[in-house]
Amino acid sequence: MPAYIPKPPFAVRLPMTLTQKIYAVNNVQLQVTTAGAANQPLLLFLHGFPEIGLSWRQQLLFFAEQGFYAVAPDQRGYNRSSKPQKVKAYTLTHLTADIAALIRQLTTGQVYLVGHDWGGAVAWAMAQHYPELIHKLIILNMPHPVVLHEHLKNSGRQRLRSWYVGFFQVPFLPEWLCRAFHFKILESSVVQTAWPHTFSRQTLALYKKAWQQPGALRSMINWYRAYKYDPLTGKDKINVPTLLIWGKQDKFLSAAMAQPSIDQCRDGRLEFLDKATHWLHHEQPDVVNNLILDFIKTESPA
Repeated sequence: MPAYIPKPPFAVRLPMTLTQKIYAVNNVQLQVTTAGAANQPLLLFLHGFPEIGLSWRQQLLFFAEQGFYAVAPDQRGYNRSSKPQKVKAYTLTHLTADIAALIRQLTTGQVYLVGHDWGGAVAWAMAQHYPELIHKLIILNMPHPVVLHEHLKNSGRQRLRSWYVGFFQVPFLPEWLCRAFHFKILESSVVQTAWPHTFSRQTLALYKKAWQQPGALRSMINWYRAYKYDPLTGKDKINVPTLLIWGKQDKFLSAAMAQPSIDQCRDGRLEFLDKATHWLHHEQPDVVNNLILDFIKTESPA
């Protein structure tokens, strides 16, 4: 189905080089932010919790200037994209089907796929189940699902870091707390785990507008609630050439999971950013962008 430009429910000021459209995919609608010419190589960015497609703004603008068609959807449940009510609508089966359908609308070829946090989980699953759609895979601070499962099962330290995953299983209360005091707890979970001044007031205001959308908080948290319904797959090696970039100061995910994750790849490369946190693409956008660009331009071994 062709894209159309929706009537926005709130005003968003975009740089002149960014555009937004709605795409109908897999029985939902996804709002998509783009930069660059549609006939150029496609670089697709997948955000994590609790961000939106525009969280990739610095990457979208950079790669458009480098001659790519840079695309970042608001994934289902987020911002102005569709928000199915059932928890099981947020399993990786549905999340990856959304992105596969979007890719097929955007190009007849393969994409360079980038994912951070939950977007990284979707990207790992895409490489496992839709490798024919991906030329190269780039993951930011998200372990391979098998590695994450093992660490949640065997590492008390990682379980402690991931305490909120259990809390999000509780009905209603997480949404109420995240909304309280104008999203104070949700805002603090981002701001206080990043470098000082990483997130501007304008960026946080944009996030809050997205969190205010009807049903958004419930849907965002349902990603965590649906995790228990995802079968543990991914025991086969990832065949897509993969770059994993990891900020070592991540408060949520242990850097001990980085090397075992890249070991799950037949053609993998790991780059640590010693001072970066979970929000590395905001803190060190130039470093992250150039690592991705170098990886894209480097020929993979035959």
